[in-house]
This record gives sequence, C-alpha cells and structure tokens, in this order.
Amino acid sequence: MSSRRVQMLVALVLTALWGAGIYAGHANAHLRFLDRLEATLTDWRTQVRGVQAPPDIVTIVAIDDTVVKRGGSYPLPRADLARVVDTIVQFRPKVVAIDLLLVDRSAAIGDATLANTLATGPMVLAAAAIFPAASETVAPGSEGPLAALPQAERFLLPLPAFAEHAEVGVVNVATGQSGSPLSVPMLFRTRDKVELSFPLRVATRALDKPLTIAPDHLMLGDRAVPTDTDFALPITYYGPRRTIRTVSAQSIFDGTLDRAAIENRIVVIGASVAGGGDFYPTPFDSLMPGVEVVSTAITHLVAGDGIVRDRKVHIADALFAILLPMLLVGLLAWRRSALGLVAAAAVTIAWASLNLFAFMHGIWLNAATTLAAAVPPVVIFAGVQLWAGGRRTQYLVAKSRSLAQFQAPAVQEWLARDPNFLSKPVRQDAAIVFIDLSGFTALSERIGPDALRDLLKAFHALIDKAAVDCGGMITGFLGDGAMILFGLPGAMPDDAARALKCSIHLHRSIERWIALLPPAIGGQLGFKIGVHFGPIVASRLGESHQHITATGDTVNVASRLMEVAAQNDARLALTDTLLDAADFHGDPDGVLSGPLLTQVRGRSGVVTVWFWRDRNGPSQAAAKAEMIN
Repeated sequence: MSSRRVQMLVALVLTALWGAGIYAGHANAHLRFLDRLEATLTDWRTQVRGVQAPPDIVTIVAIDDTVVKRGGSYPLPRADLARVVDTIVQFRPKVVAIDLLLVDRSAAIGDATLANTLATGPMVLAAAAIFPAASETVAPGSEGPLAALPQAERFLLPLPAFAEHAEVGVVNVATGQSGSPLSVPMLFRTRDKVELSFPLRVATRALDKPLTIAPDHLMLGDRAVPTDTDFALPITYYGPRRTIRTVSAQSIFDGTLDRAAIENRIVVIGASVAGGGDFYPTPFDSLMPGVEVVSTAITHLVAGDGIVRDRKVHIADALFAILLPMLLVGLLAWRRSALGLVAAAAVTIAWASLNLFAFMHGIWLNAATTLAAAVPPVVIFAGVQLWAGGRRTQYLVAKSRSLAQFQAPAVQEWLARDPNFLSKPVRQDAAIVFIDLSGFTALSERIGPDALRDLLKAFHALIDKAAVDCGGMITGFLGDGAMILFGLPGAMPDDAARALKCSIHLHRSIERWIALLPPAIGGQLGFKIGVHFGPIVASRLGESHQHITATGDTVNVASRLMEVAAQNDARLALTDTLLDAADFHGDPDGVLSGPLLTQVRGRSGVVTVWFWRDRNGPSQAAAKAEMIN
C-alpha cells in the first residue's frame, strides 16, 4: 500500500474516532456548550421555516394586564377564578386546564367556591416538581425505561380540596442553555412516585384514550407519541405569542366571551400578566408566556404534529457525526486541489440543506454535534494539506530548478505537460552542434584540481549561455566538450539557422575566453566545433535516471566534423546540408571557406564541408572583450 493511501486511511480512522467521541460525549452530557449552539441553530431553523398556523384545537384564556387592572391585584382572587372557570364550563369545552399553582390557601369562601366550580366539568390542575439542584443525574444502578427520568425531591400539588375534583399534571418545562424551552418532559418521578406532565394529562383527558408508557415512546390509544430518550417531548413553535388562539379573561367579566372560542375545545387558563407569570425567550419572541409554551406542547400531543427527535433520529445523528467528517476529509485527500474543496463544500451544503429540510418536515437532526464532529478534523486536515502542499511546492520548485540545470526550458515545459514525452523513440530532422576543447587533457596534468574545476566551470557556462540564447538543448557535457541539439521538443523551421547562430556565437565567445586566460593556460588550449543537420532518432535512455539524447548518422557526422576542422587548421566546420537548411547567405563579420569534399571516419560517403572563421581574428576579438570588461 502506498504511503499516501496509508496516510489517508489513518486520517479517516482518526476522523471517525473523533466524530464518535464527540457524539458520545454530547449524548452523556459532557459537552454542554453544544446545547447552546444547538439552541441557536434551532432558532435559526425555526425562523427559516417561518410562522405556521397551529391546529385550531386549543384556546388560551389569559389572565393578562387588563384583568389585573380591573381587579387591582395578582394573583387573581379565587372567587374571580371560579367565575372564569364556571363561565368556560357552561360553554362545554373538552377539558379545562388551569396552568396556575393552587397550592396555597386563600379566603375560605373563595376556595370553597372554586372547589365547587372545579367539580362541574373535566378539569386538569397544574403541579410543580421541585428538584434539589439545577440539574439531575440518573443513578448508576437504575434500570427500566423510567430510569432516565431525573428524580424530583417532591411535588407541589394543588390543595386537596381542589385536587379531589380534578386530575393533576406537572407543569415544569425544560429550558436549554439559551433559556428557550426546547422540550417539555412528559413524566416526572420522586423516590416512590411517577407523575404525568400537565400537557400529557390534558391531552389524555381531551382524547379520552388510554396512555401506555413504552421503553422509548408513549402511546395515546393506538397512536405512538415519539419522545426523546428521557421521555421529553421536543417542541417547535408555531409563531410569536398569541399565534395559538388567545382570549383575555376580561371578556368573561365583560360578558363578551365568544362561545365558539370555547365549545368542544381544549381551554388552558394561564397568566400572561407582566411581572406575574413565567416568560421564556423563543425564536419569534423575546418573552413568551409559559402558558403558551405549555399550550404548544398540548397541541403537539393532540394533533400529532410535533417534531421528532427519538431514538432513530439519534442514530442518524451518530451516523452523521461519524460519516460526514470522514467524507469531507476523504474528499480533501482525494483531490488536493480546488476540485476537492469544491466537492467538500458541495457535500457540506447538501448536509445543511438536508438538515434544514428534515427540520421543516418535522425531524430534528442535531446540527451542533455534527458540526463539532466535522469542523475540527476538516480544518486540521486542510491545514496539514496546505502545509504539505507548501512543502511539496518547495520540493517541486527545487526539482524544477535542478531540472533546469540539465534540460532546456522548452523541454522542461514539455515534460511537465507530457511526462511520457519521448518514452518511445521519435525520428525527425534536427541540427547537432559538437564542441570540444583541444589540449585540455595535457593541461589537466599540469594544473591543480581547483584551477581545473574553475576552467571547466567557465567553459560550461559559455556553452550553456550560447545554447539557452539560441534555444538549443544541451544533451550532455562530455568533460571538456558538449553536444547541443536543436529540434526538441519538436522540430522547428529555424532549427538549422539557430544551430548556425549558436556555433558562431560559441566560436567567438570561446575564442575571446581563451585569449583572456593566462598565457600558460590559454596558450595550451584550443577548440573545435562541428555542425550538421539531418535525420536523428530522439529518445529517452536509462531506467531510474533517464536522459534525453539523439542518435544516428547526423550525430556521428557532426562529431567527426571536429576532426575535419582540426585537420584543416579551422575551428568551426559546417556541412552544406546545414547551410542549405539555414538558408545562410554569409556573415559580414565572418569568412566562409570551402567547399571541401571529404570522408569522415566511420562513414563511407563523401561529405561537403565548409569552414567558418572570424574576420577580425582572435587577437582583435580579445581586445574588444578587454574593452567591454
């Protein structure tokens, strides 16, 4: 397995472990900050979903500021509350739910009047659970479905005189770290007792169906009510306050209460007076009366339109927390480019859209846990990728610079575009320039290695400059010589002309350089150049270390021309084939002599050779060079 695949596998495994750890930590209440984030994201999703018309089955009779101004006090006197309840009962509601804690005694006449009134219709009264701490944990040895319920210290129940005429339900709601109620517990327990919640008691009475407590949900008759793992009912708000039908209790005292708002409906009596009732922030309101939060839960239970956040949804949350970060990291590892980033962004947008779509259709997928599972690994992996990419870029730049020392720029670009360039031999026309120093072998026996190295370095630099300036490719330095190829990466019409220009430039520059050397060295050196044009076979040779070269008769002739030049007291020998291909018409600063019909070693045919000399001669060239320097 390749190193990259191993790294990718390790990254995916670590990402999966991170996602599983985040989900498990949040599920076990160790990452409380995610609750605040989830509450904020839930508010956003609720606002995006917008206001929805609630099922018209609940009417809130609000004890509001108008009622308090009329009576002059709060809480409402029991006699006045009895009048409110009596008027509502006369309009024949399904059930009357009183979201007020009737736990303290008041005037005897008022209490007796209210008790008698409660006996006239189907009633549900509110109780409260008192917990010894702000949050409760489940005992380690607890078993059974009710073990997930936090244990209350005690219940605040209505006075016995009231409770004997009504059913009782616990009215507590659960608020997140943002203060907004996200769910309403359906069951509460003390050490020896389990009580139904106020909304569940009201819904059971209104539907007149038996309640069954299953291990992970509730049953109202034959209808399943999905709940969270602790039997809490997730709620989502229909809109701002008074979205659920609300009437003021003052309309009862004024005699203006509409019978249609009460008859055959669930009626919830609760306080919405400023400073007197409980208020909660919601996505649509900074302050919503608690009675409307409770009424929302009742509506969900009766209409069956609540949002689902049950065991199956939690399994989906766990899968998203593990698989989404793995997919994002995998995409970034799959393509270390803009394509990988675009693919990862597309997957993230798709997940966000799916999460929002599910929420708008009644399924509450946790967004905070998935984000916490996905963002850190993706950021870390992307950072590592950028760091590794920077290191790789530096490596490639260094490699490119190294390659530039051995290959012509055009060949570098061609190899970058086509790594298989010349993997198969190619036959074509090309121009070949050979250059070689004379007397170098004898000189190397007399001077030290440092001076010898400096001499070769300067010589190679002159060859490199001439080749680059004319667009040739040095296929290799042969110690005190070099071969320059014109025709790669592809044959060009001016290959021969550029080779001729390069050879003349080499002639002059090497001549000047030798003239400027110390006499003890320069006097021992000479040079010879051979140039030919014709068909070659270009190919890549070698296995682990490849190099580009040319072979064929043209290469052999160009190499042997250096001998012909030396034999005829010349330094630059050219074939008529090259001159014709270069369309050469003479050089005002040079002298072309010939032709010479001769044979070259290793070849049976005759070659027509011309010799080029500088018109000014070496001494004048050296003088010009000294003036320039």
